[in-house]
Amino acid sequence: MAIWNSIAEWWQQVTGLDPVLLESLLSSAVVLAVYLGLRLLCLAFVYQRVSDVTRRYHIKKVIEYAFAILFILVIAKIWLRGNVSLGTFLGLAAAGIAIALQEPLSNMAGWLFILLRQPFRVGDRIQVGTGIAGDVIDVRLFMFSVLEIGNWVDADQSTGRIVHVPNNNVFRSTIANYTMGFEYVWHELPITVTFESDWKRAKEVIEKCAAESLEPVSADAERTIREAAQKFMIFYSTLTTITWVKVADHGVTLTLRYMCKVRSRRKVESELWVAILTAFAQEPSVDFAYPTQRLYWNKREGKPEAGGPPSVIP
Repeated sequence: MAIWNSIAEWWQQVTGLDPVLLESLLSSAVVLAVYLGLRLLCLAFVYQRVSDVTRRYHIKKVIEYAFAILFILVIAKIWLRGNVSLGTFLGLAAAGIAIALQEPLSNMAGWLFILLRQPFRVGDRIQVGTGIAGDVIDVRLFMFSVLEIGNWVDADQSTGRIVHVPNNNVFRSTIANYTMGFEYVWHELPITVTFESDWKRAKEVIEKCAAESLEPVSADAERTIREAAQKFMIFYSTLTTITWVKVADHGVTLTLRYMCKVRSRRKVESELWVAILTAFAQEPSVDFAYPTQRLYWNKREGKPEAGGPPSVIP
């Protein structure tokens, strides 16, 4: 005790400040050291005992938030001594913080919204507004991070970049979640054949290739839709593939519409194209169409009823 009094007197002589301030600073330093040490020990224990990456991530977050809240409460107890009313202090502090820290506060509100309402969770594939899309890999107090997809990379493949998005974007931008509740999306594959091709035969070939490749997907999609319908108002009258027919400028477009998992859209499309290209190569009456120019003489090539050459009866 005598040593402490000597240190306090020396502190007051050197700095001219109240020894109570020295006591608060030392206490805060001790609390900080204990906080960092216990937090490190707990996290090391989790990394040794928990091997599942997703479970380990969530446990790590719980430990970090719990220790942070406890640290703030202890520090507040140290510094709010004497006759200072906690309510008065918090009221004055809140007024100043609301003005000076408007942006960080809105990010904290967004963080609470993400935790409570859960528009997305770690591991979900989302799109923020019209520009940022990717897999959520972390959610923090002021921002969340996504592993970017798309951009300069074709389809939904990863670019390798990690994009940090302020949490207040959940209030300012639309959030599209690709995987929450229902991990399938509708995808369309347009295939154009020439006007001279047998488009009915082409349609049969496309639907056969789709049936062989997508049959397991449709069964699993139907099961997951039934599960998602318990939470969301999701319903489809049919989940089977369908081929729509439309006349384009340079041929007949057959659009195959089918369901596939979000993260396998490019893989499924590639497999379908391989099957369709292989099948079309064996069909003499089917040719792919592409933008081109040709001369059409109606008097020689048109139908007789439309001004073409008269029909010759053998």
